[in-house]
Amino acid sequence: MLKNKKLIFVGILIAVIGLIVFNITTETKAKATSEKIGLAWGDKEVYLTFDDAPGDKVTEEILKVLKSNGIKGTFFIVGSRIKGREKILKQINKEGHSMGLHSYTHKFKSIYSNPKVFIDEMLKTSDEIYANIGIRTYILRFPGGSKPFMNKAFLEKLHSNKFKIYDWNVAVSDGINAKLSPDRFYREAINSKKFKSPLIILMHCSGENGNTVKALPKIIDHYKNLGYDFRALTMDSPEYYFRVKK
Repeated sequence: MLKNKKLIFVGILIAVIGLIVFNITTETKAKATSEKIGLAWGDKEVYLTFDDAPGDKVTEEILKVLKSNGIKGTFFIVGSRIKGREKILKQINKEGHSMGLHSYTHKFKSIYSNPKVFIDEMLKTSDEIYANIGIRTYILRFPGGSKPFMNKAFLEKLHSNKFKIYDWNVAVSDGINAKLSPDRFYREAINSKKFKSPLIILMHCSGENGNTVKALPKIIDHYKNLGYDFRALTMDSPEYYFRVKK
């Protein structure tokens, strides 16, 4: 009789332990699945991104085009360009666009002298944005792109400072020669045959980028006609950067 009671007790104990293990495993799997779903790219997503913000009238004109089309974009901010353009920075935020960090000085020789200088410039820009609109951002874009500046050790340092990196896969050459024709910029922006989704389009919005503004409505119409969903990059977006060297 005593032996039977022991067997029953052991059986119940095993069942309880099994139930606990099952629940823990289920919760872990659910959490992992939820995180993956939250950080997944969609099937047909396009991200309009603008470097070198804020940029006086050009940035304002880009904001008008985006607003008239009901689209949110991503503006990568150069910290030293905020002073005197605080109103534009606030407008970017008020109209629901996202902001990223694009260094404080945009001076390559200084920025890329060592990782500490790079990180300090990004943090300084983040502080400047916070001082003006009360919001912090940790998404960033390397001036000129992360290649060849980023390696695994540098990436780990950036991650330890909460940063997420975003390069691009469709490039408009308005940052190299802003005077090229709007049609040239349009053709570059729709040259996305190698990629389907996400399409992250690099453009610029400094004072000299008037032809980018002229090309933008046609670029938007192209992707609208293809059924793309326009999105802004946020901290919930998966990182997207060029291949990292060892």
